[in-house]
Amino acid sequence: MIKYVVNSILKLVFVFHFQLAMAGVAPNSQRTDIPVSQAVHDIDRCESSAHLSVSEKNCGDAVDYQYDDYRPKHLKYFGFTLIDTFWDDPTDVVPKINYADEVHAFSNLADILIVNSTDNILERLTVFHELEIKAVLHLNELFFQVIGSNSESGTQYALRPDYVQRWNQFTHTNESMLSKEYIGAFYVCEEPTWNGIDFTSLNSVSELIDEQYPKIPIMIIEAYPVLDLLKIPKSADWIGFDHYFVKDPNIDTSYQQEWAVLKSKLSSPDQNMMVIMDSHYIQWAHESFGNITLDEMDVVANNYYKLAKSDSRVIGMLGYFWPNGFDFSQSIGARGMPERIKKNYIRIGREITGKVIVKE
Repeated sequence: MIKYVVNSILKLVFVFHFQLAMAGVAPNSQRTDIPVSQAVHDIDRCESSAHLSVSEKNCGDAVDYQYDDYRPKHLKYFGFTLIDTFWDDPTDVVPKINYADEVHAFSNLADILIVNSTDNILERLTVFHELEIKAVLHLNELFFQVIGSNSESGTQYALRPDYVQRWNQFTHTNESMLSKEYIGAFYVCEEPTWNGIDFTSLNSVSELIDEQYPKIPIMIIEAYPVLDLLKIPKSADWIGFDHYFVKDPNIDTSYQQEWAVLKSKLSSPDQNMMVIMDSHYIQWAHESFGNITLDEMDVVANNYYKLAKSDSRVIGMLGYFWPNGFDFSQSIGARGMPERIKKNYIRIGREITGKVIVKE
């Protein structure tokens, strides 16, 4: 019950921070974490080679380091959230709202937030494409609007009356890049049941997208407290749920029950599951409700990875979240984790994506 309350608080803060992000509001202060580029560089120099599946562990030679021996066949995607969503990490010295350059070496999925039907995202998609990342288009604001507080989250969304027109305008503007070459998935809405979106509305949006782009997956992520009420459209492809402050989802009784509920909700044998990995750290919440210290976040990541490897219906992992300062000002994203933990994210990502380390 306490975890439910904590998640409710976090979701309300999410809405507040989303509004700040849209307004471009974010405090700036000196960063103290080690740059991700340095962590990638260190791995490229084989400082963590004992943990890697490589074709050759000779750090003095120019070789490509392969991950095929460890790569689970059913796992195809790895990435983080808040990559291109207008969020400016408050620990940066200079403003920055696109972090694709920091994660591309070990990711092949990242999110792009769509706000208005007039949004032209061709340049943003080009950046992702050049970095070999496919976009997860976050479409909640395109299709839905806040109408009140009558929902489990305290923020009730409803389908916009002009959602078809908004979709048509958006797709017309960006048609040249709305293909599997650029798009990894359409993320239709933010935790539908949790935020009061009825199944009829969810299904209407899912079918609208699927009719026009049947080859691009449709993704739905739900909040764990309302999984029993979730109904999944047959046109949806990737399904997941978020439940944070869990050290080991493989043995946590509540998480395992939620996992079983989600699997029972799948409405088609072709649907796959997306694991939402806890990759942020809020000291009071993680310590109080998960008994997790900051130095144990690599253990948490490994446990989520173990879960993903254990079920053949899991198609990928998304870490929530990458930059710092989201949800709470003192929250630490994967970007701000200690170097050893960032290296572990890089290792997992490269094992899943199959990306190689090219020695110079």
